Amino acid sequence: MTTTFPPRAKRALLEPEQIAAAARRAVDVASDKQASDILLLDVREVASFTDYMIIMSAVTPRQTNALAGDLTVAGKASGLLLHHREGTANSGWMLLDFGDVIVHIFDEEQREHYQLEQLWKAAKTVVRMQ
Repeated sequence: MTTTFPPRAKRALLEPEQIAAAARRAVDVASDKQASDILLLDVREVASFTDYMIIMSAVTPRQTNALAGDLTVAGKASGLLLHHREGTANSGWMLLDFGDVIVHIFDEEQREHYQLEQLWKAAKTVVRMQ
């Protein structure tokens, strides 16, 4: 008996270079909104569920919400489809899942706790902005 699972995320029909450009655009938006310690990882060789992961820090819940809103708009403009959003600004961790690109917005405490950079250390670093 074969079990069929639904696709994890409805993905946009973008070429690899368009996905990479969308991820870089998200980094630019995060930088414009004063996110700190922005990291863009190419996880295609180490993860089967996404192509790029972006990790960043925000100082306040208000900044987290602003980042999430602007990144959602930028993703849509780049052709990415927002599959789901998890967390809240007050929880210290918000996740935006665009299928091909996953964005993590942390406060400093939660970022230190989860240490995603360590978890994905085998991934290729594309951009690192302090």
